[in-house]
Amino acid sequence: MTPDETDVELQPALGQADPVQADPPPVQDPPAPDADATEADVSEADLDQEEQEKQRMTGGAERAAEAPSAGEEAEKNGAVKLKIPDEEPEEVKFTGLNKEELLRVAGTPGWVRTRWALLVVFWLGWLGMLGGAVLIILQAPRCRDLPHTHWWNQGPLYRIGDVRAFSAAQNLKGVEQKLGRLSELKVKGLIVGPIHVAPPDDAVALRFEEISANAGNLEQFKSLLRAAHKKGISVVLDLTPNYRGTSGPWFSSVSVTNVAERLKSALVFWMNQGIDGVQLSGVQRVSSVVPSLWTDIRAIVQNGTEEHPENRLLLGVSDLSSPEDVSSLLSSSGVDLLVSGVLSSSVDATERAQSVQRLYSEHGQQRLSWSLGGRTEGHMASVGGPDLVLVHQLLLLTLPGTPVFNYGDEIGLMDEGTRFPRMLWDSDKEELNGTLQEERAERLSCRSFFRSLSELRSKERSLQFGDFLLLSNSSSSLVYLRIWDQSKRFLVAFNFSPDESASLQLSGASLPRRADVVLATNSSFLPTDASVDLQDLRLGPQQAAILSFPYSG
Repeated sequence: MTPDETDVELQPALGQADPVQADPPPVQDPPAPDADATEADVSEADLDQEEQEKQRMTGGAERAAEAPSAGEEAEKNGAVKLKIPDEEPEEVKFTGLNKEELLRVAGTPGWVRTRWALLVVFWLGWLGMLGGAVLIILQAPRCRDLPHTHWWNQGPLYRIGDVRAFSAAQNLKGVEQKLGRLSELKVKGLIVGPIHVAPPDDAVALRFEEISANAGNLEQFKSLLRAAHKKGISVVLDLTPNYRGTSGPWFSSVSVTNVAERLKSALVFWMNQGIDGVQLSGVQRVSSVVPSLWTDIRAIVQNGTEEHPENRLLLGVSDLSSPEDVSSLLSSSGVDLLVSGVLSSSVDATERAQSVQRLYSEHGQQRLSWSLGGRTEGHMASVGGPDLVLVHQLLLLTLPGTPVFNYGDEIGLMDEGTRFPRMLWDSDKEELNGTLQEERAERLSCRSFFRSLSELRSKERSLQFGDFLLLSNSSSSLVYLRIWDQSKRFLVAFNFSPDESASLQLSGASLPRRADVVLATNSSFLPTDASVDLQDLRLGPQQAAILSFPYSG
C-alpha cells in the first residue's frame, strides 16, 4: 500500500477533505542499502520509515504541539490514539503436594524422628503440669471445715415483748408492716410476745392457744408468719405462762405440773401453725421440778416432724448472772440458747471478759447468746446507759454467740418509766426543728451503725463462727480477736471508762504491726479505713472500734 492510499483510508466517513490542511509532501523511497550494510543499519532504516508513516497518520507530533488548534481539528477528522496494554505474565498458582507425595515425605526417617520427638515433649510437659498441680494441692494448707450451725446462729434475734408498743397499728398486723425495716437490719429471728390469754397469777384461766384481743388474732399471726418467712426471718413465739403476774413465770409450785401438761398440747398446736421456735422464761424451775415433762417439752420443740423437718429453737430465759450457774443450767436444761444476766451483772471489763471466756470454752459459741436488758430488765440504753449504746451494740454483735436485742435497741430507745415504751419510727422526710431534729439525727445515726455492724457480721466468717481469742483486758478496757481459717481477721477493742482515754500496746505472733479501721463509735477520732498502729492504739472515753487485717499464712 502506498502512502497516498493510506491517507485516503484514514479520512472520516463523510468523505470531505480538510480545507485547511495542505497536502503532505511526496515521500521518497529510501535508498537501497549497500551490500556491505550491517543488520543494525537495516533495522534503523526500517524504524525511520515506520516513524514517517506514524507522522502522516497523526499529522506529526511536533506540529500538534506547536499548533494545538490544528491538532484538535485533525482529531475531529479521524485521528485516533491507540494504547496497546502490556501483556501480563501468567499467574503461577501453588498447588502443594498431593496425597501420594505427602505419604512419601511423611515416611522419611527425618520426619518420623521429628514426630516422635514432639510427641515425647508433649507428654512430658503434660505430666509435668499434672505433677505440679498435685504438688501445689498437697502443699497448700487445707481449708477448715465449716461448723454445723442453725438459723439462730446466723444473725441477731429481735424481741418484741409488747406488739401494741411496736407500731401505730398496735397489733400483729403492725408488726408485719415493719418487717421490711427489720430485714434491713439483717435480723434473723423475731421473738414475738407473749400474746396468749393469761390473766395475772390465774393458772386456771390460762389459754395458750388463744391470742389476746389486745394483740390481734390468729389470722394476723398466720399472715405475719408467711410474710416473715418470705423475707428469710424466722418467728419464735414466747409462751411463758404467767408473763403478766407476780408469782413467777410458772405460777406457784403446785401448779407447775398442770401448767407443763397444758403447755405440751399447746406446743403441738403452735408448731402446726408453722412457728420456728419457742421462748420460755424460768426454765431452771420447770426443768428441775418436773424433769420428765420438761423432757417431753424439749422433744416436741426440738425434734422435727414430717411436715416440719427443720430444726426449731428452744430459747430459755433465766435471771441467773454468774457464769458458773449459767453454764450449769445450759448443760442440765438442754435448751438451744439461754439468755441470762451475765453481761449486765458484770462490774467491770475484767469480770466480763472472764465470764465470756469461761462460757465459750465450756460450751462453744453455737449455744451461747448475749443480751443487755430484757422483758423484766428493760432496754439496753436504760440498763447500760445512753452513752454506751454504740459500744454495747458492737460488743453484742462481735462476741461469739447469738446477740438478742429488744425492739428499739437499734436506736437507743429509753424506757422512760415503762419497760415497753412506744417505738419511734423516724424518717428523713419529716420536718423537725431544734432539739427534735438533733434527737432524730442521733437515732438515725445509731440505727445506721447497728445496720452496718449486723451486715458485716452476716458476711464475715470470722464474726459468724470464728474463734475467740482474748488479747487484753483491764478494769476499763477489753480487746479480743475473731479469726476463722484463712479469712480476714477482726480485732475488737473497747474503752469503757467515762473519763480517761486508753492507750493499748498490742503485739504478738498473731498480730501485724498495723490494721485498718472498719467501724468506730467515734468516726472523727478513728476514721473508717484509716490504718492504725496496733502497738499504739488509742481510744477515747467510752469508745470502741473494730479493725481488720488479712490472713498472712
